[in-house]
Amino acid sequence: MSKGSLFVISGPSGTGKGTVCAKLLAEDNIFLSISATTRDMRVGEAEGVTYYYTTTEKFEKMIENGEMLEYAVYGGNYYGTPKKAVTDMLDSGKNVILEIEPQGALKVKAQMPEAILIFVVPPSIAELRKRLTERGREDDAEIERRINAAKWEFSQSPKYNYVIVNDDLDTCVKDTLSIIKSANDRQQMIEKLLSEI
Repeated sequence: MSKGSLFVISGPSGTGKGTVCAKLLAEDNIFLSISATTRDMRVGEAEGVTYYYTTTEKFEKMIENGEMLEYAVYGGNYYGTPKKAVTDMLDSGKNVILEIEPQGALKVKAQMPEAILIFVVPPSIAELRKRLTERGREDDAEIERRINAAKWEFSQSPKYNYVIVNDDLDTCVKDTLSIIKSANDRQQMIEKLLSEI
């Protein structure tokens, strides 16, 4: 059985990366990695579905033992990607998607150089602002903060393997699926060649 491939998808808030990931998960053999967090479970969330919920003490022990692919602190809580859950899925032949910010993506790439990094961008800043406004979750000040944060995120995109414009959702998903298929074909070819030696 061929090993699965790891894909890291990033992009500024409002680019639609979450929607792209949701569409990808409808495909066969594509799975989303579940992050761990020390924050409390909210109404409607479920253990092992939304997050793996743990204590600060246990999370820090996982960091100390090198068990996290990446982690960060937001609002006083830890969030991160447990390494074993990802490697177990890859070893079983599953393609794994991590939807994380550039800081985390680059940490993953440092530990797993074979990871394929995909950066999703909007067609324009005007469109990004429009999407943030239309979803109605942030006030004007928060929208401006997210636009400013996007500048730094855009500056990280040259470190990614691919940059995809999310102008049309279906086209963006199709382009991402092409990248996944290409990676799988390449992996299978390498495994085939190695088996013949």
